[in-house]
Amino acid sequence: MKITNDIRYVGVNDHQVDLFEGQYVVPNGMSYNSYVILDEKVAVMDTVDAHFTHEWLDNITSVLGDRHPDYLIIQHMEPDHAANIANFMDVYRDTTIVSSKKAFAMMAQFFGTDYPDRQIIVKEGDSLTLGKHTLAFVEAPMVHWPEVIVTYDTCDKVLFSADGFGKFGALDVEEPWDDESRRYFIGIVGKYGKQVQNLLKKAATLDIQTICPLHGPVLTENLGHYLSLYNTWSSYQPESEGIVIAYTSVYGHTKQAVEALADQFRSNGCPKVVVHDLARCDMSLAIADAFRYNKLVLATTTYNADLYPFMRDYIHRLTERNFQNRKVALIENGSWAPLAAKVMKNMFEGSKQIAWANTTVHIKSALSDESRAELNALVEEFCQDYIAQHSETANKNDLSALFNIGYGLYVVTSNDGRRDNGLIVNTVSQVTNTPNRIAVTINKANYSHHVIKQTGIMNLNCLSTEAPFDIFQTFGFQSGRTVDKFAGAGIQPLYSDNGLAFLPKYINSFMSLKVEQYIDMDTHGMFICSITESRVISKVETMTYNYYQNNVKPKPATEGKKGFVCKVCGYIYEGDELPEDFICPLCKHGVADFEPIEG
Repeated sequence: MKITNDIRYVGVNDHQVDLFEGQYVVPNGMSYNSYVILDEKVAVMDTVDAHFTHEWLDNITSVLGDRHPDYLIIQHMEPDHAANIANFMDVYRDTTIVSSKKAFAMMAQFFGTDYPDRQIIVKEGDSLTLGKHTLAFVEAPMVHWPEVIVTYDTCDKVLFSADGFGKFGALDVEEPWDDESRRYFIGIVGKYGKQVQNLLKKAATLDIQTICPLHGPVLTENLGHYLSLYNTWSSYQPESEGIVIAYTSVYGHTKQAVEALADQFRSNGCPKVVVHDLARCDMSLAIADAFRYNKLVLATTTYNADLYPFMRDYIHRLTERNFQNRKVALIENGSWAPLAAKVMKNMFEGSKQIAWANTTVHIKSALSDESRAELNALVEEFCQDYIAQHSETANKNDLSALFNIGYGLYVVTSNDGRRDNGLIVNTVSQVTNTPNRIAVTINKANYSHHVIKQTGIMNLNCLSTEAPFDIFQTFGFQSGRTVDKFAGAGIQPLYSDNGLAFLPKYINSFMSLKVEQYIDMDTHGMFICSITESRVISKVETMTYNYYQNNVKPKPATEGKKGFVCKVCGYIYEGDELPEDFICPLCKHGVADFEPIEG
């Protein structure tokens, strides 16, 4: 297979394997990828699994002909990629191995030698020139072994990504990338999200046109899609809106409750309901789905004063992979001493940002009127946002939305006739209640001020504490005149009766506002508005300014710098004095929101 004019694929497909790493079902096999770079000098990128020695060596010979490789570059020492190092070195006795120091230590463990007279140790920032191709090496420790390096070809702009961007499945089988790559990532790399985030930051500095992983297809198009998914997975953010119900059932009563619950979720507008019987399903898929969707229900019986084994195993695998940023509900079944809910909750003690449902369902042997009422309460709690998002089911006059206004942070949405726009504001207040009037103050420098002054309408989205920093970057640090903010954020907006967008997630309520009066406040304009529609989406607390500062906004990199830092967005102004008329280029706040950098 030709990757570029000088890069060839020499990997193999494995349809003999049934369980990858002894635990992951792979009905469509696996690929073990290896590549050859042809230049003045020849480099072979990694080897393949031990079962395919001769097929792989034949593939190399077919590409090289009479030429011999100068370098064997080992990015990862896991045996499905490194098992043929010794066989390769016996055939090509003049080849030099290029790898990390830790990889050579592992090489000695696997093969009894680290080829001391035929090795080049590389580290972060080192490079190797083959001719017109220069290979730059980037350390990627714990993605997902400690010795891993990835390699960037500066000539063809190819990233050899080791296990990164890999997937289950052989290359001669057509199947969607997302599902099998998600299952691969969460199962194998999922514990190391922080390390993957570090690697993504390094990758962001490179002009990447092609990604060559060690498993799965070579990626050449729509690379932003794959990079975005990796960012979502490794930051442990939900990928999609939906509810996963994972359960175990001994005599069928817990299963009966789960089936009833799933039907109610669907009938109340949940866009996706996924049910896994943990005793029978593919455990790796059940784990991947828990990371894919934003809500999880765990239902099981008390078993030997503990949990049913499949549920205990499931929760252990979730927490081992840093499960977080999800809303979780519990259903327990017990005939005499129910403990399942308590044990399940205790297993998540070390997990970050788990929002527990207010309702826990208690089943005593079989469903009763009492436990059915608890199921109904759980449905109402988990589906409140879905009901409010759809015009047919929403309560459009829920003025309790007013209670969510405080010194918080909001996204004001508008439309200039061409596209939807959004702006972060923090100056919103209810000024009267008879009639209800809302004051929204917006900097005149913002494009939204211009649009709202022309159209006279806006939507006020009350951000909840679930909103990630990406939302603030998208709607607060760029102009809607030049950027389609919703497209850039990958958010598919919903629409209220006034035709304006509102956010489908990360808000607890929104109000449609009609401008009744405008007050010119020099640098800002205050819009006094009536309410034409108000919906409560969820009961999650409002994102206050303090919560944003303490829990959401990344700490600015001020070390070694002298000057002033914006308290709103973290922008750093370097200099001895901050001009009195200085406006932050990111969030458009003035000098009052800057503070000196403390040395």
